[in-house]
Amino acid sequence: MESIGGDATSIIRELETLRAAKADIERKISVLESNLKKTSIEGNGSCSQSLAENPTAINGLLSPAQIYRYSRHLLLPAMGVRGQSNLVKSSVLVIGTGGLGSPAALYLAACGIGRLGLVDHDIVELNNLHRQIIHTEGYIGQPKVKSAAAACRAINSTIEIVEHQEALQAANALDIMSKYDIVVDATDNAPSRYMISDCCTVLGKPLVSGAAIGFEGQLTVYHHKGGPCYRCLFPTPPPTTACQRCADSGVLGVVPGVIGCLQALEAIKIASGVGEPLSGRMLLLDALSSRIRIVKIRGRSLNCEACGDNPVFNRDLFQNFDYEEFTQSPIFTSTKPKLALLPGSARISCREYQERCSKGEAHVLVDVRPEHHFKICALPGAMNIPLSTLERRLPELCSSLKAGRNNTGSPKSLYVICRRGNDSQRAVQHLHNAGFSEAKDIVGGLESWALDVDPEFPTY
Repeated sequence: MESIGGDATSIIRELETLRAAKADIERKISVLESNLKKTSIEGNGSCSQSLAENPTAINGLLSPAQIYRYSRHLLLPAMGVRGQSNLVKSSVLVIGTGGLGSPAALYLAACGIGRLGLVDHDIVELNNLHRQIIHTEGYIGQPKVKSAAAACRAINSTIEIVEHQEALQAANALDIMSKYDIVVDATDNAPSRYMISDCCTVLGKPLVSGAAIGFEGQLTVYHHKGGPCYRCLFPTPPPTTACQRCADSGVLGVVPGVIGCLQALEAIKIASGVGEPLSGRMLLLDALSSRIRIVKIRGRSLNCEACGDNPVFNRDLFQNFDYEEFTQSPIFTSTKPKLALLPGSARISCREYQERCSKGEAHVLVDVRPEHHFKICALPGAMNIPLSTLERRLPELCSSLKAGRNNTGSPKSLYVICRRGNDSQRAVQHLHNAGFSEAKDIVGGLESWALDVDPEFPTY
């Protein structure tokens, strides 16, 4: 019997490997059990071969195995054999396998969509799991597309799952999206929304678009049966301050789950030809009050650059359009630029701040994050003055600085920190203008502190 030892890092790495292997084995067992049950069912009738080997349909549209699997759909008069057959013959692309894409992909796989495409370039992280229910702990550190595809295959091994483990960009969007009948936008940023919508108009594809943040969500269908596209509603990008992401503002895990399920519903209605999709209408969810409203939205704009009577967007323009520049917002949070508002003399690194603390330098550390962020975690001795309250609390800060002196008799040093190093720079600018010339920004904020100084410091 082998001995198990090593440091914490190697043990954690070994645990992740074993969990991933366990998840893969469980998936294979699930697929084999599903195939065994299907073989048993078909063996009781005239067909003993698998669906792939003998797709003969008793009713001219569906095989015995499909009739059994989707029987609850078939019992719905509005859906019936024809609607289910349409699902089996259709293809849907889900862009993003996060909070919205997780339930959308699972329900689309379960309902029998013939071909399901999954697009994502990211990997599974622990802080994904409270909302991204398609992933499990065993897949932490692995590609989200691989994890999502395994979950979809485990729930329905009879459909085709196509993995696109890459970032969707203008350069590859046309090629990827042209292979599917319907597109589901499960992303969370403005440049992707414009890019996906423009691509759908160029290709003539219906787009199911969802969004969720905090306790709120929304859902609509663009570019379907004469309805508007995203650019019709927002010809000019909203200000970047209005384009918050879950990573910045937070989200209750179940909210994207609800919207993602409804995205699957809209895609199913479009694919099956059943019901009335949300084209020209928008669903608004307020989770705190449990209220759902349906509002009418503006119709297609005749002057829209993407879908109007004289559109300017074509394949060439689309592939060369800079969506990040257009929206003044990055597609990927990992590429989000850190602001550089201050000269180097007004900034110090986390390591330098730690060294000054270890030497006993008398100082005041101001944390300008919102109060509920400060309660999550903070550096010892930090004083919480949210950026929004800084101006009116300047007298309080002045008192703290005067409450002690350095060994030389000079005033205390003043340092400012935030989560990522952006708001702290704004705060230092304001402090300089208010006469606190000694204020210095701690570069990179608490994220850099956890990366460069204390790996055990919590990140969120």
